[in-house]
Amino acid sequence: MNLKKSISVFILMGFWSSALPVGASEPLSIFVSILPQALFVERVGGKHVKVEVMVRPGHSPATYEPTPKQILALAGAKIYFRIGVPFEETWMERIKSLNPGLHIVDTRQGIRLRDKDPHIWLSPRRVKIQAATIRNTLASLDIRHQKDYDENLRQFQNELTKLDQDLKTILAPLEKRRFMVFHPSWGYFAADYGLEMVPIEIEGKDPGPRTLARLIVRVETQGFKTIFVQQQFSNKTAAAIAKALDARVVVIDPLAPDYFTNLRRTAKLIAGQDHE
Repeated sequence: MNLKKSISVFILMGFWSSALPVGASEPLSIFVSILPQALFVERVGGKHVKVEVMVRPGHSPATYEPTPKQILALAGAKIYFRIGVPFEETWMERIKSLNPGLHIVDTRQGIRLRDKDPHIWLSPRRVKIQAATIRNTLASLDIRHQKDYDENLRQFQNELTKLDQDLKTILAPLEKRRFMVFHPSWGYFAADYGLEMVPIEIEGKDPGPRTLARLIVRVETQGFKTIFVQQQFSNKTAAAIAKALDARVVVIDPLAPDYFTNLRRTAKLIAGQDHE
Protein backbone atom coordinates (compact mmCIF):
# COMPACT_ATOMS: atom_id res chain seq x y z
CA MET A 1 0.00 0.00 0.00
CA ASN A 2 1.44 3.39 -0.97
CA LEU A 3 1.55 6.35 1.40
CA LYS A 4 -1.34 8.23 -0.27
CA LYS A 5 -3.71 5.27 0.10
CA SER A 6 -2.50 4.70 3.65
CA ILE A 7 -3.36 8.27 4.58
CA SER A 8 -6.87 7.87 3.13
CA VAL A 9 -7.45 4.75 5.21
CA PHE A 10 -5.90 6.51 8.18
CA ILE A 11 -8.50 9.29 7.98
CA LEU A 12 -11.40 6.85 8.06
CA MET A 13 -9.89 4.78 10.87
CA GLY A 14 -8.95 7.88 12.82
CA PHE A 15 -12.47 9.24 13.00
CA TRP A 16 -13.84 5.83 13.90
CA SER A 17 -11.27 5.02 16.58
CA SER A 18 -11.32 8.47 18.20
CA ALA A 19 -15.01 8.02 18.97
CA LEU A 20 -14.49 4.77 20.85
CA PRO A 21 -14.16 4.82 24.66
CA VAL A 22 -11.19 3.16 26.29
CA GLY A 23 -12.30 -0.19 27.70
CA ALA A 24 -11.89 -1.12 31.34
CA SER A 25 -8.79 -3.19 30.70
CA GLU A 26 -7.63 -1.67 27.43
CA PRO A 27 -4.25 0.10 27.70
CA LEU A 28 -3.86 3.57 26.29
CA SER A 29 -2.32 3.41 22.81
CA ILE A 30 0.61 5.84 22.73
CA PHE A 31 3.15 6.93 20.14
CA VAL A 32 6.51 8.55 20.90
CA SER A 33 9.18 9.84 18.57
CA ILE A 34 12.33 8.06 19.81
CA LEU A 35 13.28 4.90 21.70
CA PRO A 36 14.29 6.45 25.06
CA GLN A 37 10.84 8.02 25.34
CA ALA A 38 9.26 4.57 25.20
CA LEU A 39 11.01 3.68 28.44
CA PHE A 40 9.89 6.94 30.06
CA VAL A 41 6.24 6.36 29.18
CA GLU A 42 6.35 2.67 30.14
CA ARG A 43 7.89 3.46 33.53
CA VAL A 44 5.17 6.00 34.31
CA GLY A 45 2.27 4.21 32.60
CA GLY A 46 3.14 0.64 33.56
CA LYS A 47 0.58 -1.95 32.46
CA HIS A 48 -1.92 0.75 31.51
CA VAL A 49 -0.07 1.84 28.35
CA LYS A 50 0.99 0.35 25.04
CA VAL A 51 3.81 2.34 23.44
CA GLU A 52 5.01 2.43 19.84
CA VAL A 53 8.09 4.31 18.61
CA MET A 54 8.15 6.33 15.42
CA VAL A 55 11.90 6.55 14.62
CA ARG A 56 13.14 3.01 14.10
CA PRO A 57 16.59 1.83 15.27
CA GLY A 58 19.43 3.02 13.05
CA HIS A 59 17.45 5.94 11.61
CA SER A 60 18.01 9.63 12.25
CA PRO A 61 15.24 11.69 13.90
CA ALA A 62 16.45 14.60 11.78
CA THR A 63 15.29 13.11 8.49
CA TYR A 64 12.88 10.29 9.38
CA GLU A 65 9.66 9.75 7.42
CA PRO A 66 6.90 7.54 8.86
CA THR A 67 6.15 4.33 7.00
CA PRO A 68 2.65 3.59 5.66
CA LYS A 69 2.30 0.96 8.40
CA GLN A 70 3.06 3.56 11.07
CA ILE A 71 0.62 6.01 9.54
CA LEU A 72 -2.11 3.37 9.79
CA ALA A 73 -1.14 2.44 13.36
CA LEU A 74 -1.42 6.08 14.41
CA ALA A 75 -5.14 5.91 13.61
CA GLY A 76 -5.69 3.94 16.80
CA ALA A 77 -3.44 6.00 19.03
CA LYS A 78 -4.81 8.18 21.83
CA ILE A 79 -1.66 10.14 22.69
CA TYR A 80 1.49 11.29 20.90
CA PHE A 81 4.30 12.50 23.16
CA ARG A 82 6.53 14.73 21.06
CA ILE A 83 10.00 15.81 22.19
CA GLY A 84 11.23 18.32 19.61
CA VAL A 85 13.29 16.24 17.18
CA PRO A 86 13.40 17.73 13.67
CA PHE A 87 11.13 15.31 11.82
CA GLU A 88 8.25 16.36 14.07
CA GLU A 89 8.25 19.83 12.54
CA THR A 90 7.24 18.32 9.21
CA TRP A 91 4.86 15.65 10.43
CA MET A 92 3.01 16.82 13.54
CA GLU A 93 0.53 19.05 11.75
CA ARG A 94 -0.15 16.36 9.16
CA ILE A 95 -0.73 13.76 11.85
CA LYS A 96 -2.97 16.12 13.79
CA SER A 97 -5.09 16.86 10.71
CA LEU A 98 -5.43 13.17 9.92
CA ASN A 99 -6.41 12.13 13.44
CA PRO A 100 -8.26 14.97 15.20
CA GLY A 101 -8.86 12.82 18.28
CA LEU A 102 -5.14 12.32 18.94
CA HIS A 103 -3.79 14.12 22.01
CA ILE A 104 -0.42 15.58 20.99
CA VAL A 105 1.60 16.50 24.08
CA ASP A 106 4.90 18.38 23.97
CA THR A 107 7.19 17.02 26.70
CA ARG A 108 9.47 20.06 26.39
CA GLN A 109 7.05 22.13 28.47
CA GLY A 110 8.67 23.47 31.64
CA ILE A 111 12.22 22.88 30.34
CA ARG A 112 14.70 25.65 29.56
CA LEU A 113 15.91 24.78 26.07
CA ARG A 114 19.33 25.22 24.50
CA ASP A 115 19.32 26.89 21.08
CA LYS A 116 18.75 24.34 18.28
CA ASP A 117 19.36 21.39 20.58
CA PRO A 118 16.47 18.92 20.94
CA HIS A 119 18.38 16.30 22.97
CA ILE A 120 16.65 16.95 26.30
CA TRP A 121 16.32 13.23 27.03
CA LEU A 122 20.10 12.98 27.65
CA SER A 123 19.72 14.96 30.89
CA PRO A 124 18.21 12.87 33.72
CA ARG A 125 17.25 16.11 35.47
CA ARG A 126 15.16 17.15 32.50
CA VAL A 127 13.71 13.68 32.09
CA LYS A 128 12.22 14.09 35.58
CA ILE A 129 10.28 17.08 34.22
CA GLN A 130 9.22 15.10 31.15
CA ALA A 131 8.08 12.24 33.38
CA ALA A 132 5.82 14.61 35.33
CA THR A 133 4.28 15.81 32.06
CA ILE A 134 3.67 12.20 31.04
CA ARG A 135 2.04 11.45 34.41
CA ASN A 136 -0.21 14.50 34.20
CA THR A 137 -1.37 13.53 30.71
CA LEU A 138 -2.06 9.90 31.57
CA ALA A 139 -3.88 10.80 34.79
CA SER A 140 -6.08 13.33 33.02
CA LEU A 141 -7.18 10.81 30.38
CA ASP A 142 -7.35 7.76 32.65
CA ILE A 143 -8.51 8.96 36.06
CA ARG A 144 -9.18 5.44 37.34
CA HIS A 145 -5.47 4.62 37.40
CA GLN A 146 -4.22 7.96 38.74
CA LYS A 147 -2.77 6.39 41.91
CA ASP A 148 -0.77 3.93 39.81
CA TYR A 149 0.64 6.76 37.72
CA ASP A 150 1.56 8.70 40.85
CA GLU A 151 3.42 5.75 42.37
CA ASN A 152 5.14 4.88 39.08
CA LEU A 153 6.26 8.49 38.69
CA ARG A 154 7.70 8.52 42.22
CA GLN A 155 9.70 5.35 41.61
CA PHE A 156 10.92 6.49 38.20
CA GLN A 157 12.04 9.88 39.49
CA ASN A 158 13.92 8.14 42.32
CA GLU A 159 15.73 6.05 39.70
CA LEU A 160 16.60 9.21 37.77
CA THR A 161 17.92 10.89 40.92
CA LYS A 162 20.17 7.86 41.54
CA LEU A 163 21.35 7.95 37.92
CA ASP A 164 22.16 11.65 38.21
CA GLN A 165 24.20 11.02 41.37
CA ASP A 166 26.06 8.14 39.73
CA LEU A 167 26.95 10.24 36.68
CA LYS A 168 28.26 13.05 38.89
CA THR A 169 30.41 10.55 40.79
CA ILE A 170 31.79 8.96 37.61
CA LEU A 171 32.67 12.32 36.04
CA ALA A 172 33.88 14.16 39.17
CA PRO A 173 37.56 13.07 38.97
CA LEU A 174 37.88 14.09 35.31
CA GLU A 175 40.61 16.74 34.96
CA LYS A 176 40.26 17.59 31.26
CA ARG A 177 36.55 18.28 31.13
CA ARG A 178 36.28 18.43 27.33
CA PHE A 179 35.16 15.70 25.00
CA MET A 180 34.92 15.65 21.20
CA VAL A 181 31.88 14.36 19.31
CA PHE A 182 30.94 14.25 15.66
CA HIS A 183 27.26 15.23 16.08
CA PRO A 184 26.47 17.67 18.93
CA SER A 185 23.95 15.49 20.75
CA TRP A 186 25.34 15.78 24.27
CA GLY A 187 24.95 19.47 25.11
CA TYR A 188 22.43 19.01 27.94
CA PHE A 189 24.46 16.13 29.36
CA ALA A 190 27.62 18.26 29.26
CA ALA A 191 25.89 21.23 30.89
CA ASP A 192 24.62 19.07 33.77
CA TYR A 193 28.05 17.73 34.66
CA GLY A 194 30.36 20.66 34.00
CA LEU A 195 31.75 19.39 30.70
CA GLU A 196 32.53 21.07 27.38
CA MET A 197 31.30 19.31 24.26
CA VAL A 198 33.46 19.99 21.19
CA PRO A 199 31.51 19.08 18.01
CA ILE A 200 32.98 18.29 14.60
CA GLU A 201 29.72 18.80 12.76
CA ILE A 202 28.68 22.44 12.36
CA GLU A 203 24.93 23.17 11.94
CA GLY A 204 24.29 19.73 10.51
CA LYS A 205 27.18 19.78 8.05
CA ASP A 206 30.71 18.43 7.93
CA PRO A 207 33.31 21.16 8.52
CA GLY A 208 34.97 22.86 5.54
CA PRO A 209 38.74 22.57 4.97
CA ARG A 210 39.66 25.58 7.14
CA THR A 211 37.41 24.57 10.01
CA LEU A 212 38.68 21.01 9.76
CA ALA A 213 42.27 22.22 9.93
CA ARG A 214 41.47 24.21 13.09
CA LEU A 215 39.79 21.17 14.62
CA ILE A 216 42.83 19.00 13.94
CA VAL A 217 45.06 21.56 15.63
CA ARG A 218 42.69 21.69 18.60
CA VAL A 219 42.61 17.91 18.89
CA GLU A 220 46.39 17.83 18.85
CA THR A 221 47.04 20.72 21.25
CA GLN A 222 44.31 19.84 23.75
CA GLY A 223 45.14 16.18 23.80
CA PHE A 224 41.88 14.60 22.68
CA LYS A 225 42.47 10.85 22.51
CA THR A 226 38.91 9.82 21.66
CA ILE A 227 36.34 11.05 19.16
CA PHE A 228 32.79 9.97 19.94
CA VAL A 229 30.47 9.21 17.05
CA GLN A 230 26.95 7.78 16.60
CA GLN A 231 25.64 5.24 14.14
CA GLN A 232 22.93 7.48 12.68
CA PHE A 233 25.49 9.73 10.92
CA SER A 234 28.43 9.26 8.56
CA ASN A 235 31.68 9.13 10.51
CA LYS A 236 34.20 9.52 7.69
CA THR A 237 35.41 12.93 8.88
CA ALA A 238 35.82 11.76 12.48
CA ALA A 239 37.71 8.68 11.28
CA ALA A 240 40.04 10.83 9.17
CA ILE A 241 40.84 13.12 12.11
CA ALA A 242 41.40 10.14 14.40
CA LYS A 243 43.72 8.47 11.91
CA ALA A 244 45.77 11.64 11.42
CA LEU A 245 46.29 12.11 15.16
CA ASP A 246 46.35 8.51 16.40
CA ALA A 247 43.09 8.95 18.32
CA ARG A 248 40.37 6.33 18.62
CA VAL A 249 36.79 6.47 17.40
CA VAL A 250 34.15 5.23 19.87
CA VAL A 251 30.41 4.86 19.20
CA ILE A 252 28.00 6.27 21.76
CA ASP A 253 24.29 6.19 20.99
CA PRO A 254 21.99 8.98 22.22
CA LEU A 255 19.02 6.93 21.01
CA ALA A 256 19.81 3.66 22.80
CA PRO A 257 16.72 2.10 24.41
CA ASP A 258 18.55 0.92 27.56
CA TYR A 259 18.60 4.45 28.94
CA PHE A 260 20.17 3.94 32.37
CA THR A 261 22.89 1.54 31.20
CA ASN A 262 23.64 3.73 28.21
CA LEU A 263 24.20 6.95 30.17
CA ARG A 264 26.38 5.22 32.75
CA ARG A 265 28.43 3.65 29.94
CA THR A 266 28.79 7.00 28.17
CA ALA A 267 29.95 8.72 31.37
CA LYS A 268 32.56 6.02 31.96
CA LEU A 269 33.82 6.33 28.39
CA ILE A 270 34.16 10.11 28.70
CA ALA A 271 35.92 9.66 32.04
CA GLY A 272 38.28 7.09 30.56
CA GLN A 273 37.08 4.40 32.94
CA ASP A 274 35.69 2.06 30.29
CA HIS A 275 38.09 1.21 27.48
CA GLU A 276 36.54 -0.43 24.42
